[in-house]
Amino acid sequence: MIQASRIKILKDGPENPEGAYVLYWMGLSQRAVFNPALEYAVDEANDRKLPLVVCYGIAEGFPEVNARHWTFLLQGMAEIGPALAKRGIGFVARREGGPVGTALHYAADAATVVIDRNYLKPIRAFYDDFVARAPCRVVQVEGDVVVPVETASPKHDYAARTLRPKVYRLWEEYLHPLRPRPVHHRATAIKLESTLDLDDVAKTVAGLKCDQGVGPVKRFTGGHAEAERRLKHYLGGPFAHYATIRGKPEAGAASHMSPYLHFGQISPVAMALAVRAARTGDSDDRAAYLEELVVRRELAMNHVYYQPDYATLDAVPEWCRKTLDQHRGDPRPHRYSRKQFEAGETHDRYWNASMQEMRETGYMHNHMRMYWGKKIVQWSASPEEAWDIAIGLNNKYFIDGRDANSFTNVGWLFGLHDRPWGTQPVYGTVRSMGEAGLKKFDADGYVREVARLAAAERD
Repeated sequence: MIQASRIKILKDGPENPEGAYVLYWMGLSQRAVFNPALEYAVDEANDRKLPLVVCYGIAEGFPEVNARHWTFLLQGMAEIGPALAKRGIGFVARREGGPVGTALHYAADAATVVIDRNYLKPIRAFYDDFVARAPCRVVQVEGDVVVPVETASPKHDYAARTLRPKVYRLWEEYLHPLRPRPVHHRATAIKLESTLDLDDVAKTVAGLKCDQGVGPVKRFTGGHAEAERRLKHYLGGPFAHYATIRGKPEAGAASHMSPYLHFGQISPVAMALAVRAARTGDSDDRAAYLEELVVRRELAMNHVYYQPDYATLDAVPEWCRKTLDQHRGDPRPHRYSRKQFEAGETHDRYWNASMQEMRETGYMHNHMRMYWGKKIVQWSASPEEAWDIAIGLNNKYFIDGRDANSFTNVGWLFGLHDRPWGTQPVYGTVRSMGEAGLKKFDADGYVREVARLAAAERD
């Protein structure tokens, strides 16, 4: 089932009467399973008695994307061609021309083009550029949120409590399985020349123009198959008691699904349906997980869509900027440079462990992300410097860096989606977070676990 609100015509014809196929330009929805844009494109091709071709163009040189990110992405991309071929769908992946150039190249022989959706400004700019130059009809299909952003809310929501009831009123309409369509006309006769080698991902990544100093990790392997395997394992056991132990980094209650969601390697609708059907856990566990997966994640999508300054400190509410400015002259108990933060060279062994986990494994538990970020605010020379350090390290080392959640989570460190609290030095009325928060879990156990994970990366 593909809801009408997921579908948006970006360019209303004319269609190319000489088109040899329908084209799906794959962007965010990097999967061959439970992909509304893909299945809509199959319907379009069947209606026109044409084959379907899927193209992907790598954005080599994209800011802040490094070898760690490309490895995870291309591991997932390597699965897509074979999966599509089994259905008779053509697939081509290219390095030359970038995403827009690749899409325009194959759009020249397409009857119509289907694209998926991304709410971040740089990708929206790609889409705008393509639509302005596309020679035929272009349709966008949203497949990476449960409720499309504009459908959920027509404005920027300032807290989860304002978006939550809107989502709850609508989500039953969207939480339905998506069946794969039969492909009536196979693309086997269409000549497609891929120039992005997906048979040897490591070799391909080594040849890309990107920061090779931040390399792939062993902790995470990209791809839909791995995403499904992890989710099945998680719901088979660790999910139990999620509601009560999710705030304890050492408890093993995290699902580690955020990298797969970030690269569109799994559908959030498919995940939500699986959580609802889980035999482990209870209603509280399901409610808590769906709150994070749907409400909190889609609050982040709402933020980056309606707030054009989401990548800067200007994105946080005025009261936050005002109180931080009033306290910018307060003495800092400690002050560190980005280089010291990045190396984990602070006085705080727990903070250093969180930085080590991020730097060496590409992940950090959400509770430690909050502590990590709040201390950057407290230990930096100014709010502006703290923002640059936090977002810079976030986007560099996390596999799911540069995500809507990334910008929203960093914004939260400075008061976004929060309320004023009691006045504290440096923070003003922005919520602080001190060492007392580490007493809520086994912080020493967390340090030991990070040491184990880091050693595993070096083996």
